[in-house]
Amino acid sequence: MNLSHAYGVPPSPEEGLAVLREALDSGVQHLDTATLYGGGRNEELVGRAIAGRRNEVVLASKGGMAMVDGVKVIDGRPETLRTQVDASLGRLGVDHIDLYYLHRWDKKVPIGESVGSLAEMADAGKIGAIGLSEVSVARLREAQAVVPIAAVQNEYSLWSRNPELGMLEATREAGVTLVAFSPVARGFLANSVGEPEDLAPEDIRRAMPRFQPDNWPANAALLPAWRALAAEAGCTPAQLALTWLLSRGEHVVPIPGTTNAAHLRENQGALAVPVDPALLARAGDLIDTHTVSGPRYNATGTREVDAEVFDQAVPIPR
Repeated sequence: MNLSHAYGVPPSPEEGLAVLREALDSGVQHLDTATLYGGGRNEELVGRAIAGRRNEVVLASKGGMAMVDGVKVIDGRPETLRTQVDASLGRLGVDHIDLYYLHRWDKKVPIGESVGSLAEMADAGKIGAIGLSEVSVARLREAQAVVPIAAVQNEYSLWSRNPELGMLEATREAGVTLVAFSPVARGFLANSVGEPEDLAPEDIRRAMPRFQPDNWPANAALLPAWRALAAEAGCTPAQLALTWLLSRGEHVVPIPGTTNAAHLRENQGALAVPVDPALLARAGDLIDTHTVSGPRYNATGTREVDAEVFDQAVPIPR
């Protein structure tokens, strides 16, 4: 996503292509994109990267949320999803997408109708497994009553613990992969956010409460101890965040995004970080729902998702 969408000015297509090709060259076997990202440009970029290398990668994309005349629209109607699957195939330059997610549950459409149409696409050989994104346990079970669900992609990191309200265990019990997006807290846990006011005007973090003036000072105050803990572990802050997620269960798969090769290599290095469980527990105590200030989305973003939420997400006195 980062190569085409959301986090300020994206790199040029050629720079993004170079990052993707280095990822494949270094052994990355899973690429995740979506109809929404860059208004389709991200799928086109991924398509260029995997041309001639399709068998090297598990390819995931998403539908049900797209830019329409410059406006983000959630639309889970079967006819829309059929059209978007075909468009994704075209942009990616493939005849099959291994994993296709319903990017958001359209609350005007029963989720069974949406995933039922994806099952038809699977029967036609256009997609393989079916996934859901930003859903609750209740919605997962509704969907499972209609079709097998292979993966749930929800936000999960030290500072966004919503899956621990039920989804972490529900996916474990059902044999469903929990794909953790924003695993380094939108750059916060990677120590890559200076001052939110310096973010590009179009950066989506500007609209997120945790990066806004009411909450940012309290959150930024956590960073010195976080950096010290990573140094004690002998790794970078981003690697510690990823290692903590990897410890949450064999079914948990973090998908960090990046716009440069150096961060790509840093993220991959988390796989080789031997961190003592006691230190990981300290990480979990330091960055947690009770220490992070502010909800993860503003009111508009919260209405768009279905995932469980904590009763309280308010600024914490410091």
